[in-house]
Amino acid sequence: MSHDHHDERPELTPAQIAAALNPPPGRNGGDLVVETLQGLGATTVFGLPGQHALGMFDALRRSSLGYVGLRVENNAGFAADAYGRITGEVAPLLLSTGPGALTSLAALQEAAAASAPVLAISSQIPTAGLGGGRHGYLHELRDQKASFRDIVKSVHTVRTASQIPSAIAAAWESALTAPHGPVWIEIPQDVLGTVTTLPVVTAMDATPRELHARPELIAVAAHLLSNAERPAIIAGGGVVRSDASGKLRALAERIGAPVVTTYGGKGAFPWEHPLSLRSWMEDRHTTDFLEDADVLLVVGSGLGELSSNYYTFAPRGRVVQIEADAGKLEANHPALGLHADARDALSDLLEAVTPRKDPAAAERVTAVLGRVRDRIAAQELTLEQRLLAAIRTALPDTSPSFWDMTILAYWAWAAFDARHPNTMHSAQGSGGLGYAFPAAIGAAAADRTKPVLAVSGDGGAMYSLAELATARQYDLPVTWLIVDDGGYGILREYMNDAFGETSATELTGPDFVALAESFGVPAVRTSPEALTDDLAGALAQPGPSVVVLPALLRMFEPTHL
Repeated sequence: MSHDHHDERPELTPAQIAAALNPPPGRNGGDLVVETLQGLGATTVFGLPGQHALGMFDALRRSSLGYVGLRVENNAGFAADAYGRITGEVAPLLLSTGPGALTSLAALQEAAAASAPVLAISSQIPTAGLGGGRHGYLHELRDQKASFRDIVKSVHTVRTASQIPSAIAAAWESALTAPHGPVWIEIPQDVLGTVTTLPVVTAMDATPRELHARPELIAVAAHLLSNAERPAIIAGGGVVRSDASGKLRALAERIGAPVVTTYGGKGAFPWEHPLSLRSWMEDRHTTDFLEDADVLLVVGSGLGELSSNYYTFAPRGRVVQIEADAGKLEANHPALGLHADARDALSDLLEAVTPRKDPAAAERVTAVLGRVRDRIAAQELTLEQRLLAAIRTALPDTSPSFWDMTILAYWAWAAFDARHPNTMHSAQGSGGLGYAFPAAIGAAAADRTKPVLAVSGDGGAMYSLAELATARQYDLPVTWLIVDDGGYGILREYMNDAFGETSATELTGPDFVALAESFGVPAVRTSPEALTDDLAGALAQPGPSVVVLPALLRMFEPTHL
């Protein structure tokens, strides 16, 4: 086994050696945290201070890291999640002990479901209180890590200052190893706050492990696809996370395979491409088409509930599944399972397949899309489709959009043209409320040069109102569209369908326009007719804005029942 890469370690100059021997005074454990993050390439951190974590926040003053402070830890987690998705880089999230840490759990669940590389660094009670004794420290938990172990990819514990750089580097590598995901570090209050004489952290390296497909599996998969009569492809979120859209398109064109994207894979394949089945996953015509494929390539998807038309999908042909999360391989369907990063495996397949022509493939795609269109048209849901068209017209093609769990988002999953990969995001990974607006803040912090859109219902919006203050404080270019139907609209539909009446779905809400304006955020009340112009106007102005649309929307009829 070669160890040559160890010879490439940078040699310190005499000046650097002198600096290491005489570190600047007044540094603490928190400085080791921020120095390590800087050394690994971080530029922006998210979070919310708390008493035990103040050593980290004190050290931020002495660093070049940009800080975006949100008002609720869960929202800070959503912002970090979006930053990680948009940039593909690690998003540090600084949290306090106990209640502060625990409030981030739902956001970390979404980051895990969506493979977003969030590096959560939490404080802990003082070292003397650790070990599960009941000492009565503020924020004390018997085992704080236990609350996170089921959710994050890896848990890292620090007990002394000298452990900080290695723990952060290990967590960083874990977060960026495919599949990306959230990781957890905890550091006691006294370790963060105590003065250290350790030298300034330099030359950090945390290169993620690469996940290559086994060559014999690539050979079999390439043979199956090259000799298929009716190949088809399902492209999931893994294609977006691994930046593999170009490889996917090249492979689909080489073997003449129609492509449908899952909701997590929105934008992974061009919407208007002749081979594009778009993303009508919850449609029996799409399901029938995929079941008819003699070889089905599934890339970066576990074929879970939403991607399988609520588990009614029953493929009749051979399934080839490329998935970086080993636990998702064959989790729902027998398959030739390739445990690999999507981009890497698609690249290998591109080299290995024999090109095949299928002049009828595009015609079959057109026929399926026509049947889907006719099914929806028969339901007279013109308002919903008009609103999606208005948003698409108003939103610049390269601007990211973030969608909460709301009826318009359920429509957008199936019917919105994302135009570019990695521009449309939602909380469909774990399905929690309140994602859109704080996530849009995280995306805007990653790139202030383009406006970002958030779409929420009035129920989901109530989770995130505090972050109007954040958007204003940092003057971020986020436009928040709130569709106000006076309740939890999708739950209202589900309850009516299941039980014939509703309970606990109706909400008294604020005047969202007046509320936004009280934060110093310009707001407008719009209508379906005025939405395109009002939304385009809001997106074009600098800084944050709110557009409120009073509307009662309906879902398209399901086909899985």
